[in-house]
Amino acid sequence: MSLTASCETVSHKRTLSDLLAGRVVKRPKQEDAQRLQEAAIQLLEQQQNICSLLKEVGNPDPYNIFGTQNGEQKHAVSEGVTSATAGSLLVCELRRQALQLGVPAAALSVKMILERLMEITGSEEEDQMGGLFTSSQRVQLCILLESSRELLSQGALCPKLLWQEYRRDQRLPNLEVVYHLHFYNILTLKYIIESDEEARLWLASQLKALCGWTPPQGDEETKQVQQKVLSTVVGVLVGSGFELSQEPAAADRRASLLCCSVLDDMLFWLLDTVEKTLTPQCAGAGADLWIQIFNASLCGASASVETLQRFFTHSLTQTLTYKPRLTVSDAITLQNEWTFAKANRLLTSLFRKLAVIFSMEQLLCHLQQVLETHEVNWKHVLCFLSTLLVYNPCAQLSLRELLSRLLSSAFEGYDLENMITAFLLARQGALEGPAIFPSYSNWFKMSFGGASGYHATSKKSLVFLLKFLSDLVPFEPPQYLKVHILQPPYVPVKHRSLLMEYVSLAKTRLADLKESVEDMGLYEDVSGAGGASLQPQCQAAQDVEKAVSLFESTGRISATVMEASIFRRPYFLARFLPVLLTPRMLPVQADAWMSFIEALKKADKIPAAQYSSYVESCQKQRQQDGGAVCLDTNDEPLEVLKIQLQEFTQLLVEENDGEMSAQLSRISHTLSVIFPGCPDEPIGQTVIELHTNTPLSPELHVKVVNMILRNFCQCLLDASRANPPNKQSLWASRFVGALLGNTQLVSGLIHRLWDLFHNQGSSLSSAHLLGLAAFVVHLHASMSLGPLVQLVPHTLLEPVPIMEALSSALVCSRHANMLFCVRFCVAAVCYGICRGDSLPQQQKQDCIINSLYKKLLYLIPRLLPEARGAPITVGGPISDHQEENPPGLWSSATDANGTWRKTAWHLWKHPAFRQLEHMPKYQVSFSEWLAIELRVQRSEDALSDPERQEYQQWACWELYLPRPEEQGGCGGDTRILYSHLLSAIMDQQLSNQSLEKSETGTCLPDILSRLQELVYDMETTNLSGSRGSSRPDVRDLLLETLSQRCSSSAPPGINAELSLLHTLNTWNRVLLALPAVLLVKMKSEGGRETLECDTLIEHVNQHQRKACSPIGLLSFHLTSHLLRGVLSAGARCRCPREEINKAWSQISLRCPLLLVSTAHWWERLSPVLSSLWSRLCDGETLPEQLQLLADCQSWACSLDKGLMSSPMPAAEALLLAASLHRAWRGHGCDNQGFSAALSVLQPERSTQYQQVLVFLLFLCVKDHLSSLLYPQERSHQKAADLCRDLLLPLVDSADWLLVFQPNGVYQSIAMVMSDELTRLMPWAFFSVLLQQSGELLQRAARCPGFLHTAVLCYVGLLQLFLEGHALKPATEPIQMDPFQILSRSKQFLLRAIPQTSLTALSSGRLRQLESQCADLDPEVAAALSVHLAPQSLSPEMDFL
Repeated sequence: MSLTASCETVSHKRTLSDLLAGRVVKRPKQEDAQRLQEAAIQLLEQQQNICSLLKEVGNPDPYNIFGTQNGEQKHAVSEGVTSATAGSLLVCELRRQALQLGVPAAALSVKMILERLMEITGSEEEDQMGGLFTSSQRVQLCILLESSRELLSQGALCPKLLWQEYRRDQRLPNLEVVYHLHFYNILTLKYIIESDEEARLWLASQLKALCGWTPPQGDEETKQVQQKVLSTVVGVLVGSGFELSQEPAAADRRASLLCCSVLDDMLFWLLDTVEKTLTPQCAGAGADLWIQIFNASLCGASASVETLQRFFTHSLTQTLTYKPRLTVSDAITLQNEWTFAKANRLLTSLFRKLAVIFSMEQLLCHLQQVLETHEVNWKHVLCFLSTLLVYNPCAQLSLRELLSRLLSSAFEGYDLENMITAFLLARQGALEGPAIFPSYSNWFKMSFGGASGYHATSKKSLVFLLKFLSDLVPFEPPQYLKVHILQPPYVPVKHRSLLMEYVSLAKTRLADLKESVEDMGLYEDVSGAGGASLQPQCQAAQDVEKAVSLFESTGRISATVMEASIFRRPYFLARFLPVLLTPRMLPVQADAWMSFIEALKKADKIPAAQYSSYVESCQKQRQQDGGAVCLDTNDEPLEVLKIQLQEFTQLLVEENDGEMSAQLSRISHTLSVIFPGCPDEPIGQTVIELHTNTPLSPELHVKVVNMILRNFCQCLLDASRANPPNKQSLWASRFVGALLGNTQLVSGLIHRLWDLFHNQGSSLSSAHLLGLAAFVVHLHASMSLGPLVQLVPHTLLEPVPIMEALSSALVCSRHANMLFCVRFCVAAVCYGICRGDSLPQQQKQDCIINSLYKKLLYLIPRLLPEARGAPITVGGPISDHQEENPPGLWSSATDANGTWRKTAWHLWKHPAFRQLEHMPKYQVSFSEWLAIELRVQRSEDALSDPERQEYQQWACWELYLPRPEEQGGCGGDTRILYSHLLSAIMDQQLSNQSLEKSETGTCLPDILSRLQELVYDMETTNLSGSRGSSRPDVRDLLLETLSQRCSSSAPPGINAELSLLHTLNTWNRVLLALPAVLLVKMKSEGGRETLECDTLIEHVNQHQRKACSPIGLLSFHLTSHLLRGVLSAGARCRCPREEINKAWSQISLRCPLLLVSTAHWWERLSPVLSSLWSRLCDGETLPEQLQLLADCQSWACSLDKGLMSSPMPAAEALLLAASLHRAWRGHGCDNQGFSAALSVLQPERSTQYQQVLVFLLFLCVKDHLSSLLYPQERSHQKAADLCRDLLLPLVDSADWLLVFQPNGVYQSIAMVMSDELTRLMPWAFFSVLLQQSGELLQRAARCPGFLHTAVLCYVGLLQLFLEGHALKPATEPIQMDPFQILSRSKQFLLRAIPQTSLTALSSGRLRQLESQCADLDPEVAAALSVHLAPQSLSPEMDFL
């Protein structure tokens, strides 16, 4: 090797390391190392260049500074050249050349380092201006600085001289060079700042340039270096600028001020950038990068926590007081534009970074301090408050406390600054929506609306408040003026004039703004959250919808509407009524809108002309009017919402909790644009109508709702991949809470969820199922913020919470919807239990929806037979049915390979699930279980008939019978079980219009079978048990149930009558399915069993006569059932025939309806009863009293055929008459046979004959009344002729009048018909009488007591008309119209009164008739008084 070779030649051939490594082929001895080193130094002294030497002492591969060498190279270097060796080489050469040149070695080293630095950076340094080096440059720079550090360690380098030479000629330092000098501890940044007088200028400019510089795409290493440079520089600046020392030197104070100044310059640069740009994209990456520097973890590496807090506090103060150009009046006017959603995202990100290390109390206290001591930038102050409220759920409470302190201080010292601060902060909170902070109207009402308000302590305080509000008027947005007018502060009556002055001023200001008071809505959004007010027509439309909704839920016109019709009449007439009376196609049945209009009309609130015009327009309307749209919403907000939801999903994946809250605020703002005009209701709670048969109509709303639900499902899946629900953030509850402030959106969500649950459940995928289940859990947990729901049609009587309404969509009537319901409920309850693990005990139940939990208690045992085992006792030992450590519920629910059966079984065994069953609101009572089971469609059930029987028997006998009553069971009492079964069957039949459908479609036959099994068991227990023991009495329970249902508290009327009729018909169907013997009691008298028919007789007289069809006649099946019960019970007695005879004698005397019905149906009853009695009594014939029925039937038939030889049986006159009536009806109403019978039964021949004819007349009048009520029954049309034929022999006797006024021996006929039909007898009286000949009428008028009966019947007829009884109009020409009957009845009376003998009425009866007619018909009363004057009456007649 030539010793004169140049540096370049040497470097191109072999480097120093290579050269030295090549010499170590053989392993030298330890003593040879020193000789080798001396030889190397001697070699280097031969004209070696230091610049080349600096290159060679570094890594042999400068382009792989972080790479590893192979084993031989590492060994060679470790054995050869060490860092100490390289340093020694450099020092020796530097000192040798310095000695030759006559300069200090430190100066020469600085010169050589700077030359090498310039060689590395080249001429690009001036051009980069804040840019960073390339990767190769950075490697060479690190090698240089590593060598420089070695020189420094051996005293061959002066750092101060290095910096002086570097800064010579005003060269701007490269920030990356400064960073590496600091990193290699050659020159610390703190020293540079302290020693360089111009550091403030170049450091700030370099920082800005570095922030604005963008690394090459894909160069992650350079990005990391950029971040390290910035964070290191800022860390030093923060540590130097904000570290406190006991007695700082002058230089330290100067450096501290310089660091603060640099940081402030950067902050102001950032704020200037934010102010000049509308969006973060316009600001570029520089501002956003500097905001990221405000990271506690980055800055905290170089500064203590206390120092960092001082820096953040200082920066926050500087931000809040930056360019305080806006006045308070500007803030009042522009505040609506400074909400979180409208604020620049860079500014809110800065506030979030600055607030992260402080508590909410510290932040608000500092805010208060800044407001009290500085001129502030109100836009920044209010945006800062919005950021705190959005990102921190606990901020609301802290802000309320701050507002309370500000108001207290304001009224104590009458301080306007505190007053205006409180108002601005409260309004800013309200602008963020009800999910973030109460509305301004609520805050103002709570603060000043009552006698305990801040202003209510003295007149001076009141004047102070009103003066303050008056001063705000010129700057106030209209919505706040409306708050103060609609909800004024509390003012004592004696100071009312002060308030009226302010109200007058506010109304004037509203008029100047073209928002007159008359256009203010009745239920207007006065919170300020909506920004500008709605157009008057849109506001009026909202008022109408709210008023109709309140009317529908309460049944009354709201006080707000009534007050508006008086005190705000211009708005009511010009705005409200035109919207309410918008023409439309009216529905067949009146809806809530029509009913509200009618109510207003009845209250004289709608002008007659306006109402007439509305009716005419509606009649011409051919299409449903879709109504006006307040806002023309195009597709642009939809695209914005789509992007925002996608960004929210990405934030969720990144677990950026704070930014998620901010994004939700932006989403909420976008939704308020798509769903405009959703007021914060000032009174009551919002009620949403859920139209179950009508889908959501606007296409845009459908798209938005679907987008929201899909996004929530996707978010849940993404979040669940990382963590189970109990370890997730509060994103889901905040997501749902952000939706509840928009009533229109909530309405759309509810309609969509109902449609999905009720109609599309089977088509939902597992992912959708899990997402929707979690959604409704959070919807339920946020119920305090949510509205109520009214189902339309009204299947629920009153508005209910959202989840209760949605639960009704989850029906369990068919196999398909049972499967969907159990899958959905399992997912919801699993999610709720898992979510509740991370919550306090009192909040856990909010995550588990009781209605869904109840459905699982019903469905899981029904579909999983293994779940019907012994119940698991909370806190007790773990049985075979319960796993000690069950698998994770959520992992089981989200397992793609699992089945719903497996998940449901795991859930059923989970202790948390079982514990809930012991809480009342999570228990399914027996009556609830029955109601659900009765809705199951048998033909589409998941269970077969035998499986269903087994399940129902388990539920009745094993589950609910032993369960305590307080837990919804029967407490072991079969009577309670019986009562529940009977009530459920009755309710089921009453709820179905078609009884046949209810029997064949639902599980009613199955539950009826369970009732029969229970009755059989109870009856068997009674027969086998001891007679003296207390045992359940089935018949008493049976009749008690009927009495409770028939004793309605509803006012009498058609609806009450129909309801009673329906109840009794339903009852009879149940009764016919039970043993016939139930209604007949057996009692022991003197050691023998006797029948007691009191229960049966009372039942027929009290209830059954009210539901007869045809009139006054029990059905054949019911009659047969009752008689079979009597015979069956009698057969159990020791003397059956005797007991049956006694029982029938009682029935004949006390139960005329059963007697008449038995006679009517005897032809069909006879073989049934004879066969039964023959089986019960070993072939005996019927007892004598029943045989008498057959005799009466034979006698009546022979008489009807004209056979006069048959003797009259010794039976009751009513029974004989009923037999004759049946015989006549059985032969097609043959008048000839009837006349033959009358010729035999001459009343003058026998009293019994007369009684038979009177009873027969009653039965014919009953038929005639039936023909009047039901003209379609053609068989009754001849009843009037038969009545005439019967009147001919009876008209001269007073007994026939007792048919219409029962008394004495004929008293029993009053118990054949219901009381309602008995009231119609006056109609039948005149209807029959007025069809008779004049001669017969004259004879009737001479009959004793006729006038008294006729006047009473006329009074009764008048009362029928006055009470609104809808009597049937005539359908036959021979019949008279009811109004004709009334008119002719009066004429007949007025003619009959003068013809009546003066002695026909006693004075007492006359006065009674006069008093009854005086109010109803004074003319008839006057006729009675004139023609039958008391002076002419016989005194002795008064005693009659």
